[in-house]
Amino acid sequence: MAGGGHGRDNDAHITGPNAWAQALAAVVLVGALSGGLWWLAQTSSEERSEPKPATCSEGETPAAKGKHLSGAQLCQALNRSGLAALLGTPTEIAKTASGSDSSIGKIATPQAQVEFETYTVTLSATYDDLPVAGSEALLGRDAVRQKVLGRPGVLYSTRTISISFRLDGGEADSGPGVPARAVTVAQDAKDRGGSLDVTLWRADGVMPDDAVLLRVAQEVLPTVPGWKSGG
Repeated sequence: MAGGGHGRDNDAHITGPNAWAQALAAVVLVGALSGGLWWLAQTSSEERSEPKPATCSEGETPAAKGKHLSGAQLCQALNRSGLAALLGTPTEIAKTASGSDSSIGKIATPQAQVEFETYTVTLSATYDDLPVAGSEALLGRDAVRQKVLGRPGVLYSTRTISISFRLDGGEADSGPGVPARAVTVAQDAKDRGGSLDVTLWRADGVMPDDAVLLRVAQEVLPTVPGWKSGG
């Protein structure tokens, strides 16, 4: 009987090298699981606190439309990593970025847009075969000539369009939105027709500063496919 009791005592206590190894392995496993859970928690927290900047919409091919730039090409040129810094809001990230291939009649007007918390920027091209020089007479009373990167250009004011949708399914209402500043620049130095346009507006409705607009234009336009410095 004493031997049986001694056997029960051996079963009740962990002894020997293998038992210590198992105990140590258990501690290491618990530590690894705890570390893994902490890493997952930190990763999830970082993903929530650091949203990724918007990229140009998937499915848009960057190929040009014949001799024309595509909206996807313009989006790639505009949605650059340093755009927020050029706008003077370096801590902001792009909320949306897109390109579209639109037209007015037979005139191709591809466009790209990038939206931040403070600013929204558009980059568009117009293939109307009309020179930029002299167009200030058509762009409003405050339009002024402004050379950009050695090419003819015009600075002018415009407005966005505000569209509101009815919850009852009725027709959408549209009206003037916030004020914007724009610069139109000749597609080539000889101003043989067509333009590239950069437009800027603020979410708070304050008129954008021309210095910010021109800084963006001077950095973005040379990255547009087909741009030739001095030509």
